[in-house]
Amino acid sequence: MVHLYGSAITGEKSGMSADNLIEILPQDHASGWFIGRALTPDGPSVIAIRDGLLFDLTDEVASVSGAVARRTFSGGRKIGPVDGGLPVGWSLLSPIDLQCIKASGVTFALSAIERVIEERARGDAAKASEIRSQLEDKVGSGIRSVVPGSEAASELKAALIDAGMWSQYLEVAIGPDAEIFSKSPVLSSVGSGAKIGVRSDSSWNNPEPEIVLVCDSRGEVVGATLGNDVNLRDFEGRSALLLSKAKDNTASCSIGPFVRLFDEDFTIDHVREAVVELVIEGRDGYRLEGTNRMSEISRDPLDLAGQCLSEHHYPDGFVLFCGTLFAPTQDRDEPGAGFTHKMGDRVTIRSAKLGSLVNTVTTSRDAPPWEMGFAEFARNLASRGLIDKI
Repeated sequence: MVHLYGSAITGEKSGMSADNLIEILPQDHASGWFIGRALTPDGPSVIAIRDGLLFDLTDEVASVSGAVARRTFSGGRKIGPVDGGLPVGWSLLSPIDLQCIKASGVTFALSAIERVIEERARGDAAKASEIRSQLEDKVGSGIRSVVPGSEAASELKAALIDAGMWSQYLEVAIGPDAEIFSKSPVLSSVGSGAKIGVRSDSSWNNPEPEIVLVCDSRGEVVGATLGNDVNLRDFEGRSALLLSKAKDNTASCSIGPFVRLFDEDFTIDHVREAVVELVIEGRDGYRLEGTNRMSEISRDPLDLAGQCLSEHHYPDGFVLFCGTLFAPTQDRDEPGAGFTHKMGDRVTIRSAKLGSLVNTVTTSRDAPPWEMGFAEFARNLASRGLIDKI
């Protein structure tokens, strides 16, 4: 069987609790319009939730990219009430497919300070605590109050250069240009219920709970979902040129549970005001909680989407991680060593309007291999007579 990073979120008809989908959907899901993907015995299918009912849209539109572009449907094939779960043999996938997966970084003051700490510590977690207190004293209040790209930001930059405190991370934190990078290949993201991967040779890493904007081919933001931009602090801390190795590894990009499309009950203002909660539960009894408040972001989400589009073109659309306020500094083992993942950690990211994204940590080496790229995806749809529906 081809691995698509499927999860174990299934319905009562497969012998599991019928409440699984309900548990990961927002409480107001009956008033929303959601699009996602499921792995069926025939292959990946596009599913939707509307008025508390689950639909299969695949015979009408066979890709989420196409569904996002159209945003209107005749209804699809009704599967049944959401609380009945998915049909037997189905499992939930990442809710995107052909969209490019982009990410923005250093969009919150705290994350900017933490990136500078990584840089100055050269990826050594043991040095981070001392550097953190020194850096917070010197740039903390200034970086929190300044508007990126403003005259005040330029003045702060000049002052920090004079003080020998300037960093490439501060440039993207308060300069005119946001940090935009490619997070993961098309079709490589994992969904809720799947295992997420950190490199087996990383000793300092963390989850990054984020809002993910969903954009069509014109760059218009049409909805949002949740994401975990898994990060290796030791790799990126050694050199910013290791960003790709720190960010793009097998199963290191989690998105879900569903894309919520904008309507009268869910707008870009809900994204701007969103509170993203994180809970990490370790097999060792360790528990860490954190919060990412989008109201504290230094760049508006629409500005980030515009900078991502820029002079580019994404014919199948793109999704964009907005960055995170959360950077775990709580010691897990040795004093001063900070936080890092252990295998088996259960990571839950939730937000009131978007539901819950739940994953379990493994290594990228041991995660299920990613085998369905675009060629295999196209072959599968062709075998089902759906290639013209993509």
